[in-house]
Amino acid sequence: MDEARLRRELREAGQAHQPDHARMLARVERGLSAPPPSRATRARAPRPRGAARRWPAAVAVAAAVAGVVGLGGLAVTTLDGDRPGAPAAVAPAPTGPDGPRPAAPGPSARAAGTVDPGSNRWWAQSDLALTTASDVSGLTVEIRVARTPGVANTGHWCTRPAEDFTVTVTEEPRTLVYRWVLKRGRTVPVGPHTFAAQYNHAEGVRDASADAYTVTLTGPDGGRTTLRGGFGRP
Repeated sequence: MDEARLRRELREAGQAHQPDHARMLARVERGLSAPPPSRATRARAPRPRGAARRWPAAVAVAAAVAGVVGLGGLAVTTLDGDRPGAPAAVAPAPTGPDGPRPAAPGPSARAAGTVDPGSNRWWAQSDLALTTASDVSGLTVEIRVARTPGVANTGHWCTRPAEDFTVTVTEEPRTLVYRWVLKRGRTVPVGPHTFAAQYNHAEGVRDASADAYTVTLTGPDGGRTTLRGGFGRP
């Protein structure tokens, strides 16, 4: 049979055929859900003679029929990388020609907390000594005094101009929090600075081991440094 006659007969058969989409889909689903044969089964299964020679012809005929009849909405399930739940490819984060820009280093500084030697059996002062080795354009100092028996705020001070800071004292359930925040547009120069929190307490030698401080410094270029520590026992 020549190729032209074969195509004509296939076209006529396709035009007269009404595909049963439900049966076609069911057959595809059964084929996909069937477990693959084991390696031993594949090794024992005899291979029909001439299968390799008939396969290209079968593919050509099937393609021709599909082109004439069409699949008409048949769902196709893809496998491997396109299967549902398969990990999607992740594009690398965009970078500039010189790579990510490193963060600016924060201001150089050191701090130490102590209980002032002038404290007594009913009153105490926690001193935070801060030394800056570079200019500071942003500063937050926080002293947290544990609320041991009798602790109550009696005042605060610092060696920097008082008008440069917004100062608050907050009573939390377990802590008395003293906070100094440098106002916008103000700066702290290089040198030593002291911040002090004052409070009453129950009579006796108060244990300051639960007291703590946090200092956050910001430089003119946006770099940030954070210092933390405690006050220990008097």
